[in-house]
Amino acid sequence: MSLTCQVQITLNNISKKRAVTVRRALEPDNVDFPDGLSLYVENANNKLVLNFESEKNISQLAGTVDEVMEHIQVILRVTEQC
Repeated sequence: MSLTCQVQITLNNISKKRAVTVRRALEPDNVDFPDGLSLYVENANNKLVLNFESEKNISQLAGTVDEVMEHIQVILRVTEQC
């Protein structure tokens, strides 16, 4: 039996410029994800949507979500004036 877990996080009221900045900043981290773990980022209508999926390890998924959200928090602080 295989278990797949999906987590979707939506950041509302984010400008297109900041959403693009966050997305670009996350791209290098999204290259070498472990097997069975993925992240897809999309932005539309002043929202940035992060879709995480894990086919193997739920604790690894939770750690990845936490790490990505920490990165986003730093990016948003740095781009606060944009």
